[in-house]
Amino acid sequence: MLRLSGLTLPLDHADEAMPDAIARRLDIPREELLSWDVVRRGNDARRKSAILLVYTLDVSLRDEAAVLERFATDHDVRVRPDTDYKFPVKAPEGWSGLRPVVIGAGPCGLFAGLILAQMGFRPIILDRGKVVRERTKDTWGLWRRSELNPDSNVQFGEGGAGTFSDGKLYCRVKDPRFLGRKVLEEFVKAGAPEDILTEAHPHIGTFRLVTMVESMRKTIEALGGEYRWQTRVDDIELETLPDGKKNLRGLHLHDGSFLEASHVVLAIGHSARPTFEMLHARGVYMEAKPFSIGVRIEHPQSWVDEARYGKYAKHPVLGAAAYSLAHHCENGRTVYSFCMCPGGQVVAAASEEGGVVTNGMSQYSRAERNANSGLVVAIDPARDYPGGPLAGIALQRKWESLAYVAGGSNYRAPGQKVGDFLAGRASTELGEIIPSYKPGITLTDLTQCLPDYVIESFREALPAFGRQIAHYDHPDAVMTGVETRTSSPLRITRGKDFQSLNVERLFPAGEGAGYAGGILSAAIDGIKVAEALAASIMSR
Repeated sequence: MLRLSGLTLPLDHADEAMPDAIARRLDIPREELLSWDVVRRGNDARRKSAILLVYTLDVSLRDEAAVLERFATDHDVRVRPDTDYKFPVKAPEGWSGLRPVVIGAGPCGLFAGLILAQMGFRPIILDRGKVVRERTKDTWGLWRRSELNPDSNVQFGEGGAGTFSDGKLYCRVKDPRFLGRKVLEEFVKAGAPEDILTEAHPHIGTFRLVTMVESMRKTIEALGGEYRWQTRVDDIELETLPDGKKNLRGLHLHDGSFLEASHVVLAIGHSARPTFEMLHARGVYMEAKPFSIGVRIEHPQSWVDEARYGKYAKHPVLGAAAYSLAHHCENGRTVYSFCMCPGGQVVAAASEEGGVVTNGMSQYSRAERNANSGLVVAIDPARDYPGGPLAGIALQRKWESLAYVAGGSNYRAPGQKVGDFLAGRASTELGEIIPSYKPGITLTDLTQCLPDYVIESFREALPAFGRQIAHYDHPDAVMTGVETRTSSPLRITRGKDFQSLNVERLFPAGEGAGYAGGILSAAIDGIKVAEALAASIMSR
């Protein structure tokens, strides 16, 4: 079977157009084509008057060798790759060694736990939060009643921060082993719609993610894995080896108990600040890394649809339109859109008392009135927070605290219309766009809770974005602050063996450790780390 990439057809093509298009592309008679399967479908909307669907297909031909020879230099025609996942190692039958521990039940920890369970290692999975349905109640407590539970919220609990997001399932990491396919197939087994296997930009949405993580938990438990909820790791016990490296011996938990552990996956999220501080105090090697800071911006989804798709706006095949924007400013900064959520809402994502944090979320239908996206400025340690590995956390806390005060010190978020922001005046009333953030916004001047370089950069970038997407800089568009958790502000650096540089058998992983950004890349990293941990166990 061959894989054919980049085949284009009109948006409203008939089903029978596909085999003819394949035959033309491969320059073969129609009868030489035996069968085909859609591997991936995306769209090319660069010409709004003639939107194309772009397919990757697996095709079966009567004489595949001849076609391969004729297209030997064409990278879009090749042998179908083997995308089946293969376990690199498995535990021996009846294995009874010291069980590996996974700290964190977000996408990275979920897949690290799943792979370890499927390999027969019966992992113990710890999370400071609650099971997903209890966690959802606590999250709604913040959104509806301004009541924050610091251990159970958008950031902490079963499913991690990705549970309350758009549920995007695509990323830009290199994936020569097709581990992303393994992730998507496991999600489908857990109840995700099958179209995530073929859509170029698949997403799931919050409500579906809730039932999926429950299903995957049951799978892990059926394979001998164990979850321990509302269990916070307060300290780690290390011993120093003759070569100066440290060796992991176990974990001290919040209730005073000690969990012996020789192999630990550190799959904490990007908001696990007390854990970062504890690890730094214990000498675990880490370094500051770049992240971004800004706001959430909202427009009517219909404006985005029209700007991206023209007359094809609301076409059932296309769905709600997304966008991706970037602008390089004269001050050397880059402003870009981040985690764009079509037909969604802006949500309160605080995890510490006295701070306001925003994020975006969509359901599978993407049917809400507004589109929202992070509008952020890239920052880096050398220029913006040069005080060591934890300096980025201090910077985040500073602006989150100022946003809390600007919003009224009650978890309402500070908001401002774009027109007022560009004119340098506080907003006092809304226009035609109603913000979606719950528990609500307080109209004010966002400059009191954003760095000067962000303000300057936004004032240059917004009109530039308005020239790319009509109405982007509309005076009534609403910005809600602040967006500070775009990624981890530090990296818990690891070696080629996936272990900490100076603590043996501690495996930093996922977004919190600085090795992923989003659900899919975090899940892929969880698989890689689980494989490395299993290999380490079997080599002892």
